[in-house]
Amino acid sequence: MSGLRRLGAATGLVLAALGLPALDRGPLPSESLRTASDLRDRVAEGSKAADWVREITDRAGPRLAGSPGDRAAVAVTLEMLRSLGFSNVRAEKVTVPVWSRVSESGEVTAPVSLRLALTALGGSIATPADGLEAEVVRVPSFDELEKRRDAVRGRIVFYDVPTERTRDGSGYGKAVVYRSDGASRAAALGAVGVLVRSIGTDDNRLPHTGDLSYKDGAPRIPAAAVSIPDADLLAHLLASAVPVRVRFALDCGRRPDAESANVIGEIPGRERPEEIVVLGAHLDSWDLGRGAIDDGAGCGIVIEAARQVAALRERPRRTLRVVLYANEENGLAGGKAYAAAHVNELARHAAALEADSGTGRPIGISWNAGPAAEPLFAQIAALLAALDAGGLEAGGEGGADISPLVLGGVPVVGLLQDHTTYFDFHHTANDTFDKIVPKDLDRATAAAAVAAWCLAEAPSLPARVPPDKRKLPW
Repeated sequence: MSGLRRLGAATGLVLAALGLPALDRGPLPSESLRTASDLRDRVAEGSKAADWVREITDRAGPRLAGSPGDRAAVAVTLEMLRSLGFSNVRAEKVTVPVWSRVSESGEVTAPVSLRLALTALGGSIATPADGLEAEVVRVPSFDELEKRRDAVRGRIVFYDVPTERTRDGSGYGKAVVYRSDGASRAAALGAVGVLVRSIGTDDNRLPHTGDLSYKDGAPRIPAAAVSIPDADLLAHLLASAVPVRVRFALDCGRRPDAESANVIGEIPGRERPEEIVVLGAHLDSWDLGRGAIDDGAGCGIVIEAARQVAALRERPRRTLRVVLYANEENGLAGGKAYAAAHVNELARHAAALEADSGTGRPIGISWNAGPAAEPLFAQIAALLAALDAGGLEAGGEGGADISPLVLGGVPVVGLLQDHTTYFDFHHTANDTFDKIVPKDLDRATAAAAVAAWCLAEAPSLPARVPPDKRKLPW
């Protein structure tokens, strides 16, 4: 008996002793549970998930929506899914917004002369050709911004908000609002530009990009992220009573919309092929790195999870549909387009799962469905306990790409992974294949495969998301 099998058996005894939901206290019968357990152990002990990440990152590279890399990624993954034996492989067209960077630079000009490592935030407008120079005002929160509104006019606002390193990624959620909303809030008070401490947890001089959201009708000002060591430098200089001036130049901006695609492949179900379980990840990435952890890893997880389920002696009742979404990073056009294109079949979508948390080990799943579905998800969590991934969280949108499906009542599942190091590399030039940890990725793939099998094999469709919870998170 393998170590994972021994751990799985022990976990079942512990669950029973604690009065927690045992494996057999739910809709899945014992035979289906044995299949799921064997699937889990086999995939966790070795899979090809990292191979698919390598192929995408090597052959397509950076994949910002509408870029040459984006087009290459569509072609690469269509070829990949066909070669792996997926059915109904296709590219569903999606119109995507296009933004690109050409060049960027920054420096402190007073009281000393120092170069800054910075990068334009996605969606930012350009500075004037000769750059933008002004005195800097530091603010550690939006409350402080409002208190110092008289000091903001005509200046560059520096949002100095560190990102806390957390296992569940909650530190990112607290800090990212300064990247997304900071420019418009500062512009409304008369600021001429914005610098943001990179939303990350590393100590490299590699700034983290990411999308910003200009408010409709509000002034638009240039915005850039500063590497964490350089943000520390700015904070130190600003602690003195001497004014600090910064000059930065960004050549970037929106281009005409372009055509991209959601890449789709299926493993048809044996009894109810018209009922669908979506396994989703996003194919696009930011332009600074190669998009290995964000979200090449997710693509590798869902492709391999579906491939492993297809290799079982008997396929599940329902169809598994892998969807590699376009334009998650700066528009979510792929997720919106999929929901619109498939609106007439959403009632037959049993569930949707998304993987978009890099290469970290799995720690559990989140679920958003009707209360009657809880026993099914408890069974899945009990199976995943053998991977130390038995966490079960109710609520949420499952992931950005699948979140529009909630409006149609489709149950959504998020693959929860360890984020301890994820934001060291996220949205930076350091997001490269060497950051993939194959063994951890195998475990995440095993968790996704178990969830996919259970959702596709359950005797009946999981209870739909209640009408009062059919809300978008954005």
